[in-house]
Amino acid sequence: MNTEALEDLAKQIKHWGQELGFQEVGITDTDLSIAEQHLENWLAKGYHGEMEYMHRHGLKRSRPSELQAGTYRVISVRMDYQTDSMKQLTQLLQDPTAAYISRYALGRDYHKLMRQRLQKLVDKIHDALSTTNELSEAATLFNIDMRPFVDSAPVLEKALAEKAGLGWIGKHSNLINRKAGSWFFLGEIYTALPLPVDQATSAHCGDCIACLNICPTQAIVAPYQVDARRCVSYLTIELQGPIPEEYRSLIGNRIYGCDDCQIICPWNRFAKLTKEVDFNPRQQLNTQQLLEVFNWTEVMFLAKTEGSAIRRIGYQRWLRNIAVALGNAPKSIEVKHALLAKLTACSDLVKEHVLWALVRHQ
Repeated sequence: MNTEALEDLAKQIKHWGQELGFQEVGITDTDLSIAEQHLENWLAKGYHGEMEYMHRHGLKRSRPSELQAGTYRVISVRMDYQTDSMKQLTQLLQDPTAAYISRYALGRDYHKLMRQRLQKLVDKIHDALSTTNELSEAATLFNIDMRPFVDSAPVLEKALAEKAGLGWIGKHSNLINRKAGSWFFLGEIYTALPLPVDQATSAHCGDCIACLNICPTQAIVAPYQVDARRCVSYLTIELQGPIPEEYRSLIGNRIYGCDDCQIICPWNRFAKLTKEVDFNPRQQLNTQQLLEVFNWTEVMFLAKTEGSAIRRIGYQRWLRNIAVALGNAPKSIEVKHALLAKLTACSDLVKEHVLWALVRHQ
C-alpha cells in the first residue's frame, strides 16, 4: 500500500477520534509476547479467582490475529470519565454512612457509548478507503475488515494501549497517562490495515508505592501484580458467592468497586474532568447513603440502574455488598432495624451477610 497515503490516513484517524470524543488515539502492532508471559504467570498463580473466562479463551487474548483473523494493527483509544475531584472522593470514603460506588459506573454504561463511537470511526475509515485512490484498490484486494472492542472480548487492552503510546501500566496494573492520570476508559479497533505505529511511552512510577500501601485489602501483592481474589472490585463485582469474612471489615463503605489506588496516585493530579455528559452521575449515585440504597426494592434497583454497568451484578449481590458496608457503619438503631427487616425476605446469600452485619452491631 502507498506509505504516504497510510500516514495521512493514520493522522486522519486520530483527528476523527478526537472529534468523536476520544481524548487520545494511538496505533500499535500486535506483538504482545511480553504481556502474554505476564498473563500466563498471573493465571498460573490463580490470581484470577473465579474469572474463568480469563482461561477459557486461551491465547486469543494476547494474539489479536487469533481473535480476529488478519489483524495486523490495533487502533487504541482512551476516553476520560472522571466527574469528581480527589477531595470529594476522599470525603466520601471517610463518611461511613455514604455508599461509595466506583466512579466509572456512575453514568451511562461505557461499553455501549464507546462501541458506538468506535463504530463511527470504523465507518469513517471505510469511507476514506473507498474514496482514496491510493488505498481503495489495495483495500478491496486485501478485503480490509475492522472490528471494534470495548472490554467485551478477550483483549489485552492495557498492554495494547501501552504499546500504542497512550500511557504506561502502573504498579496497580492500571494505565497511567503522564498528562491525564488514569481516570479513563480504553477501546480498540482491530484492523488488517498496515498503518504506521506509534512509539510506546516510558514508565514513570519510579520508587512510588503509594497504590500498594493504600489498597484496603492489600490486593497489590507486589508491583504490577494484583491478586484479584483480594481486590475489592473483584469481591463486590465479579465474585458470585459470599465475600470471605477476612475481607468484609476491610471493604468499608465500598459497595461497587474501588478507586483507592487511583485516588492516591500522584499522576492523577493531572487528570481532567470529563466533558462527556453521558458519564455524569445518574440517580444521584455519587451521593447516595447506605440506608437509602439498601431499602431499594428490586424494581427500584432495576429502574435506577437502567443503562448502567451496575446492573450486571444483580439485585442480590447489590444487597450483599451493602449489608457488608452497613456492618462497617457506625452502630445505630436505624441500621439495625434495616438489617433485621431484610432477614424476613432475602436470599441465603444476602442473609449470611446481613447476619454478619448484625453481629457487628451488637
